[in-house]
Amino acid sequence: MFKAEKFINETISKLKEGISGKALVAFSGGVDSTVCAALVNKAIGKQLIAVHVDTGYMRKNESKNVKKLMEKMDLNYRFIDASDEFYSALKGVLEPEKKRKIIGKKFIRIFENVAEEEKIEYLVQGTIAPDWIESGGGLRDTIKSHHNVGGLPEKMKLKLVEPLRDIYKDEVRKIARALDLHVSERQPFPGPGLAIRIIGEATPERTELVREACDIVEKEIEAAVEKGLMETPWQYFAVLLPIKSVGVQGDKRAYGNVIGIRAVQSIDAMTCAYSKIPNDVIDKISIHITNTLKEKINRVVYDVTNKPPGTVEWE
Repeated sequence: MFKAEKFINETISKLKEGISGKALVAFSGGVDSTVCAALVNKAIGKQLIAVHVDTGYMRKNESKNVKKLMEKMDLNYRFIDASDEFYSALKGVLEPEKKRKIIGKKFIRIFENVAEEEKIEYLVQGTIAPDWIESGGGLRDTIKSHHNVGGLPEKMKLKLVEPLRDIYKDEVRKIARALDLHVSERQPFPGPGLAIRIIGEATPERTELVREACDIVEKEIEAAVEKGLMETPWQYFAVLLPIKSVGVQGDKRAYGNVIGIRAVQSIDAMTCAYSKIPNDVIDKISIHITNTLKEKINRVVYDVTNKPPGTVEWE
């Protein structure tokens, strides 16, 4: 049986022995990176610098909230707005694996630049077991390249430290609870962000659509949970599909984009089942999205695929 306190104590001891100098932690504000930052901070204190990169593919108000979290945790931190760089790097890119690898390499180059400025030798990442299992290698097929594994460049100047590499999300949550981190129950958000919730080219305009749709899905589901209408899904979000459909908005013909809603229940992300959201809640989400994004979105669909054969995300 996994014991969070034992893992915390053993990991802090290993980190103290293994890191001789300054380290940089890739800090998204999710449960994995926050737990990593907390553990390494306990091991080496102010020798750690948390770096948050706003890729332009973050959820609504995400980076603003991450800044507050880093301050609350009393971390040395750097905040980098690289949205223009990421938008430019993904211009014209349609293939999911290519997207993930471009994003992974771009992250590393930014971290290497910070490391050079700050004279840092170590890069700490919140990689967990499903990340490297799904990224393939050896006898394992590549399901999808996680940006922090399959997206890593072959030659990297920094020494990689991955304290959570051999554990799963449910175990990371136990550690977060033991460390009294309020992000312990936060739903997962993929490293490549909204770029992989846009099927096709992830332009700034299409990103803004899925960002607003994701925000609506989150708020409506959380409101329904608050009212006792349903349980909280493990992960829930919107996806912008690469098709258009004919509809009617007002009394006029509309030819707009399609949003897919995805909500799943899982323990460790290795398998999942789609959430049985009440029809009234789906109805409310659909109306909210089409009213808010009028003339842009005119159709909303709900994904009822388990994993396998699907994955949690669409890309």
